[in-house]
Amino acid sequence: MYYVYLLISTKDNNQYIGFTEDIDKRLKEHNAGKVVSTKNRRPLKLIYFEAYLDKRDAQGREQFLKSGAGKRFLRKQLKHHLETSNRGVEQPGSSQGSKWTQSSKPTLRSQL
Repeated sequence: MYYVYLLISTKDNNQYIGFTEDIDKRLKEHNAGKVVSTKNRRPLKLIYFEAYLDKRDAQGREQFLKSGAGKRFLRKQLKHHLETSNRGVEQPGSSQGSKWTQSSKPTLRSQL
């Protein structure tokens, strides 16, 4: 199996989308600081994943989820979780990069 996953940093609310064959091992690597791109953003929480039988399908899905359309999909797919956990989501075209933080805009929640 191949997995595409979404992590959220509980430290700074940044998101990370990745791909792996062993999701449990990879999450432990992220939280142990063994992944350069997330080591300073620990702890990380797994909030979403998809499983694929073909590696190329998983890699293609990872690339899609990292795109603007993919982020919109995730925002819609995880709407209730993001509302419940009191998190906002980056707005398309924002300068926040990959941050999924509460915005200073009071209308953010109604846009989810």
